[in-house]
Amino acid sequence: MGQPYYQIRGLEQTAGLVCLSANFELYGDLSDRMMSLAAGLGPLQEIYSIDESFIGDLEGIVDITNRARAIRSRIYRWTSLLTCVGLAPTKTLAKLCNHVAKDAERKLGSYPRELAQVCNWAEMDTVTQQDILQRTPAGEVWGIGRRIAAKLAEQGVLTAWDVTQMPATKAKTVGSVVLERTVRELQGTSCISLDEAPAPKQQIACTRSFGQAVTALPPLIEAVSEFATRAAEKLRQGGQRAGALQVFAHTSPFRPGPRFYQSATIQLQPPTADTKLLVGAAVAGLRSIYAPGYQLAKAGVMLLDLGSAAVAQRELLFTETAAARDQGPLMEIMDRINGRWGKATVHVGSTGDTAAAASDWKMKQERRTPRYTTVLAEIPIARA
Repeated sequence: MGQPYYQIRGLEQTAGLVCLSANFELYGDLSDRMMSLAAGLGPLQEIYSIDESFIGDLEGIVDITNRARAIRSRIYRWTSLLTCVGLAPTKTLAKLCNHVAKDAERKLGSYPRELAQVCNWAEMDTVTQQDILQRTPAGEVWGIGRRIAAKLAEQGVLTAWDVTQMPATKAKTVGSVVLERTVRELQGTSCISLDEAPAPKQQIACTRSFGQAVTALPPLIEAVSEFATRAAEKLRQGGQRAGALQVFAHTSPFRPGPRFYQSATIQLQPPTADTKLLVGAAVAGLRSIYAPGYQLAKAGVMLLDLGSAAVAQRELLFTETAAARDQGPLMEIMDRINGRWGKATVHVGSTGDTAAAASDWKMKQERRTPRYTTVLAEIPIARA
């Protein structure tokens, strides 16, 4: 859980606390590098989150434990990221083994030390497996949240071992089919398949809290234009088009003064992934809801009614103006240029001067570390 900076500011002087601004560009790039290296463990990969993935179809791979150790070592050498690997016949057991691998190294006495870094369920005897399950609180099991853990505690189910001993019918009664599936997974029966291709997104949002209150329309247009641009890029990356767009802006609920919260939804016909059209719709929606006299703290753009670009239904028009035409090839070229030379190298004019970090609406990021891996100007210089 996060904690507001002002509540812990004093620890900088009294305890040596170091506070840094978020560096999402660096985090994302390191995540991409880590995932590409982790994919070397096996033929199938499901990227589960920014710092976690499942690797599947490992049957038949000789000496998988040492292979995992080699991959872990390579990730550290190439990215300086410390990782742990859990190997097991089901996703829930693999998550458990990953938890064991972490705690065995970081928390002395929590689990046997030899299980640190890489933990392979298949290499344990049944006594060790039972010991691991008995040491693990039920709430640490993947798929068991606080609410279900509290219900299980009322039933006397306190550890992962206790969960494995539950009859399937009882598990379904206490926590629905999800808990029943978790029980079976802990018992070694695979019930959750590997998802190589994530389900298409139902919506895409790009929202930000402003570095300082925005009180005029021009900087608000600049912010919303950039949000729509970022959302459009994500849309094209997923091979989708949007049939509707929602734009909103509001004041802070924590500051005194007049309150403002307004949103507008614009239908997009035909559905589009064109940055120009999406930015135009977002700005038009913003103008329709804007009112002067408010200290706006946050705004955002949401793309709705998403569908596959490959099967998008175009309106059959005998004539189509250049302004209304969805220029897919142009967007592809723009994405390539920005991918090669850096974000916003080519951009819509209403986003303003993307090189200017002093815009009212932008996050301050006064304590951001350099973007070592993605921005040439921020690469460290070593002098001999």
